[in-house]
Parts: sequence; structure tokens; C-alpha cells
Amino acid sequence: MVKNGIDRLEQYLSELKSLRVGVITNHTGLTAQREPLVDKLRRLGITIGALFSPEHGIRGQLDEHVPDSVDERTGLPIYSLYGERKKPTPSQLASLDALIFDIQDIGARYYTYIATMGLALEAAAERRIPFYVLDRVNPIGGMVEGPLADADRLSFTACHTIALRHGMTVGELAQMFNTERALGATLKIVPCEGWKRTMTLDACGLYWVNPSPNMRRLQQAFLYVGIGVWETTNLSVGRGTDTPFEVVGAPWIDGRTLAGMLNEMPTSAGARFIPITFTPTASTYKGVECQGVSIFITNLERLRPFAMGIGLAYCLRKLYPREWDAQKSLGLLANREVHAMVLDGTEPERILQRCNRDVEAFTRRREAFLLYP
Repeated sequence: MVKNGIDRLEQYLSELKSLRVGVITNHTGLTAQREPLVDKLRRLGITIGALFSPEHGIRGQLDEHVPDSVDERTGLPIYSLYGERKKPTPSQLASLDALIFDIQDIGARYYTYIATMGLALEAAAERRIPFYVLDRVNPIGGMVEGPLADADRLSFTACHTIALRHGMTVGELAQMFNTERALGATLKIVPCEGWKRTMTLDACGLYWVNPSPNMRRLQQAFLYVGIGVWETTNLSVGRGTDTPFEVVGAPWIDGRTLAGMLNEMPTSAGARFIPITFTPTASTYKGVECQGVSIFITNLERLRPFAMGIGLAYCLRKLYPREWDAQKSLGLLANREVHAMVLDGTEPERILQRCNRDVEAFTRRREAFLLYP
């Protein structure tokens, strides 16, 4: 069975026992026996001075800005890194000797946990305290897809010039951030054991834990790469339904027409689309009946979710050039050239050829930071 870094923490016990640590974690920071990181650290005799929570809070239940609070069980302060501030402050770190990061990422650039890690790593470097990453597998594997973020389009949802599907673990990304941003942090990775880049979570013998309220299954993590990128536009991507990122729709879509076109697209390999009518209870088109498609993964090995998402964009531009406001997709796509091609209704093959230049360059660039075969 594959082990995450948290299950190899004992090897670092001697150095950690002398430190007062801050812990950046949430409900995903669990051992293979389902023991929370905070409980394990206390059981091992490691002194915790403060907790830090990312987007969705330390329990992973919030879908809004997260306030500071106090942990009911331990009495420790919980400093939010998704509220008024997104980076630990010098005063919050003043009494700490190290930071420990343990949060499950899902492998898409705009999933914000890696941005939280990058800012916390920067804060640790400025405070000159070590930063420990308890590494976790990338649940959707080591494959790279999609364009690089433009250097002048960086944000909390595009925190570094990495591919949209980066195919890296948080430990590998931490090494990249530390080197390429010249942070000079004392970075210590507690690596996974037994993970290979070809492995997705279903091959690892590890539990699935919903990393955020709308990420409820491994299938959704895959589809998020191709569907989530369009959620800032006037589409429902299934938030407010039982199957977020497995359905796409809007009141102005004809589900049969869209499903028929998508099922003929070469970019849809590994997936099938079925017409659906749904009414979201939250987010875009809350309380409004939508038509669209339900997405079924039929072959995970053939599926290229970003390519599928480009195929979806092409179909929407062809069928609904006035109705679909694709302009608003630049924020998550974070690449002006690819965004312009989408707006122009460029053939998916040409868009993917353009993206493959970035994929090849990024694949070479990340080599220096990879920890797993």
C-alpha cells in the first residue's frame, strides 16, 4: 500500500520534538488509520503553538471566507488563511519554531490549497523557520495538461507559472516554488512511499476524503480539470447539485443538441454525455431550471479532462456564440493566448497543439523537482 508523508512522520520525530510548531491543515490531514494530524502530533509529544486553516476552513465545511477561531478540542488558535489575509503574519509566527503543512491537493492549478502553501512557505522563509511538507499523492496522477499561467496573470487561483494540470505533489511543488521564487526557505519534505506518477488514487489503497464541499468523488477531481475552468462564466458546473463538475448546463442550452455534438468530438475520448435537466440549489442559476449534459467517465486511461473541456468550450461557442459569456474564463484559464483562441472558436486540435508546447516545456522544467518515478 502507498503511504502518505503523515504515516512516515516518526522518522522526523527527534528534530520535531524540540520545536514549537504551527500546523497548516484541514480535515484531509489524516493518517491511514484516520487519525487527524493534530492528534498524532500531540500523541508523539510535539508541541503545537497554533493552527492555520485554508479555504473551506479546518473542518472543510465552509464555502465562503473563513474567520479566525479557536479549536474547541485543543483550545489552540486557528488563524484563517482564507479571510482578511492569505499569508501568515509575523506576529502569528513570532512564537513558532517551524511550520508543518499537510493538506490534500487535487492536481488542478486553480485549486487554492497550493497557493496557501506557497504563501506560507514564503512567510516561513521571511521568519527563518523551517517548513515541513507532509507529502500526499496527486489523486489524479502525474500527467500534465493545459497551458501555463501567464507570468503577469498570477493570482490566488494561478499562484505560479505551472500547467493547469500540473501532475505534481505538494512536496514537489514546494521545491519548485522555493527554487524558482528564490525564497531561500529551509524546506523539509516528508515524502510518500510507494507512489509512482502513473498511479491515481484508486490504485493506492488510500481512503478518499472530500477535500472541499463540492469535491465529493475521485471522478469529480478528474472532471474539475476540464469543467471547473469554465465556472466563472455563465454556466452551472453543478454546484448546488448532488454531482458537482459531473453536470454542466444553463437555461439557454438544449441538452440533446449539446450532448450529441460532444459525443462526436475526438476530445471526448473516455467520456460520454447524456442530456439532463437540473435545478441548482446554490451558485450560478440557483433555483433556475437548466438543461445541459451529465458526464460519465467510461475509460480513465483514455480520458484527457482538459482536452474534453476545450471540446466543450468549442461546442458552446459554435452553438451559443451570443449566449455563452466565455470572456469571463480568463481568470482561471490564466493564459491570454489560449483564452483568445477559445473566444475565436478555434478548432480544439489547434488549441491543444498550442497547449502542448507549454506541456512539453513544463514537463522538462519540473524534472528537477520531482521526487517520484
